[in-house]
Amino acid sequence: MWVYTVTYCFDGGKGVITSLSDREWPMKRILKNKGARTGVFFGATSGVITTIGLVAGLNAGTNSVVAVLGGILVVAVADAMSDAMGIHLAQESDPDSTHEHIWAATIWTFVTKLVVALTFAVPLIWFPLQLAVAISVGWGLLVITVLSAYLARVQNSPVLHVVTEHVVIAIVVVAVSHYIGVWVGSTFA
Repeated sequence: MWVYTVTYCFDGGKGVITSLSDREWPMKRILKNKGARTGVFFGATSGVITTIGLVAGLNAGTNSVVAVLGGILVVAVADAMSDAMGIHLAQESDPDSTHEHIWAATIWTFVTKLVVALTFAVPLIWFPLQLAVAISVGWGLLVITVLSAYLARVQNSPVLHVVTEHVVIAIVVVAVSHYIGVWVGSTFA
């Protein structure tokens, strides 16, 4: 969806459109705000890593759609709030952070983490558990790849290096979570 940025001139209490800028991708405009950029990247990354780890671990330990779906919904809400609070406090501890930056980072962390985490519930609703888990892990790796490639381009870093580093970390999280789930399932079942 493309939008126009509108400049208003208030004359005698009436809003008058004085100019329309070129069409701008809404996310590009959001990412110009440092606080929003912090929240979007942190929320999206945390949403992916936390949720694919949870999906892999709960699936391995319980083999239950109810447990995995319930875990995703709880993480989407509780961990989004927790991450937003953590970002809020971290930004407040920085003396260079403005009030606007702090709240933009807080709100965008919450919204992004919530939305990204909830996307992992969709495959569980439409597909059998094992296929849904595979789709979720693939979706998570795709999101990490896209975020990493964008970040590398913005920072003029080698794209392949940045993407590989981040995808390997995500795969390690999935593997460790899977084996923790296997251990818990076999030890306490």
